[in-house]
Amino acid sequence: MKQQSRRLALCATCFFILGIAIQASAQQYTGKKGEIYGSWGYNEEWYTHSNIHISQPSLGNHYTFKNTLAVDKPGWNKDFFKKDLSIPQYNYRIGYFFKDNWAVEINFDHAKYVVAHRQLLHVKGEMNHTAVDEYVDNSPDVLVYQLNNGANFFLFNLVHRIQIPHLDFKNFDAALLLKGGVGFMVPHVQNTIYGEDNKKGFQFGGLDMGAEGALRLTFFRHVYLEYCNKVLYAHYWGLKIYEGKARQSFGTYEMIANLGATFPIGH
Repeated sequence: MKQQSRRLALCATCFFILGIAIQASAQQYTGKKGEIYGSWGYNEEWYTHSNIHISQPSLGNHYTFKNTLAVDKPGWNKDFFKKDLSIPQYNYRIGYFFKDNWAVEINFDHAKYVVAHRQLLHVKGEMNHTAVDEYVDNSPDVLVYQLNNGANFFLFNLVHRIQIPHLDFKNFDAALLLKGGVGFMVPHVQNTIYGEDNKKGFQFGGLDMGAEGALRLTFFRHVYLEYCNKVLYAHYWGLKIYEGKARQSFGTYEMIANLGATFPIGH
């Protein structure tokens, strides 16, 4: 219910701002090539189930936690304004319109991935050189697995802007931005598997691809608000665990709100 309320509140805010802005302006403006833009915002994620493959050759372990459920950790609470800006799940975009309504963009999402404790884990494979196929209640003694200082998705996107007809004025315009690209991850890997801790830290994690749709409301030609929906697929490998490596793949759905600025460069 809380997640649904957040979605409805964010959508309502965007449409309210849009309604006010439409009445405030009167002269047409069309974006041209040579614009550079940047934004900062915050996000919330939902993840598909994932198979986490564990390989610890020296321990005789080659098994999988199957269909594992994970959640994000937005960091929204009553102390939000007392925190550093980088503690909640944040994101930024930097882009350049090289042609009318076509841009290239560096797209980064600091999203947190935490395996949920309240679930029944299906463990299948080989453990201590012995076949295993069992269900166990997850607890700190079984699996504490998180990319909690970021699953950290980087994308290099191609962006197409579509101006919304009749919403293109002197001091306000509205546009849809369609984005797609590929990239990589630099996760912060921290885990405890059957009581054994890894050496936590940042590392190269694998490759990803994603697509994003954004509603951008630009005020006075330079300041904009964005509401974005994004889907992403990530394939991780070589993640550090005790005496071994882990790999996994999962899909992500994101909702994102950004505040940004855009400026022409050159003549």
